[in-house]
Amino acid sequence: MTENRPDAETGAETTEFADLIRERRAALGLSLSAFEKRSIDPVTGAQVKSGWVYRLETGESVIPPRTAQLRALREATGLPLHQLQDAAAAQFFGIERVWAESGEASALVRRTEKLTEDQRQQLLRLIDAFAPPGRDER
Repeated sequence: MTENRPDAETGAETTEFADLIRERRAALGLSLSAFEKRSIDPVTGAQVKSGWVYRLETGESVIPPRTAQLRALREATGLPLHQLQDAAAAQFFGIERVWAESGEASALVRRTEKLTEDQRQQLLRLIDAFAPPGRDER
């Protein structure tokens, strides 16, 4: 079981996912029991138990959440699934996504998922026309 992974740059453990869940549950004013009742995946019916949430929030060892559990947590928190996935990836697997501070890059990336391969290639050529890649990006 994995709880926290060291940050690649600082070596410090990251608790990004635990912090996100703890802070969101507090903002919603939900007890662990009420949070559990809301934590049901609409696809599989899987439920995140309050004991797991408690262990997560208090820094104890937990099994990283699977997709069904992340969807259940989306139902409980009202947060976008990608935000939960990013925080879980950072905490449990040391995977950090890098986005522009404005958030525009992540919005653009999510939108490109809807494009065809030909459209994505056209977009890449357009971007290269405005900001050609450096030698290390080729």
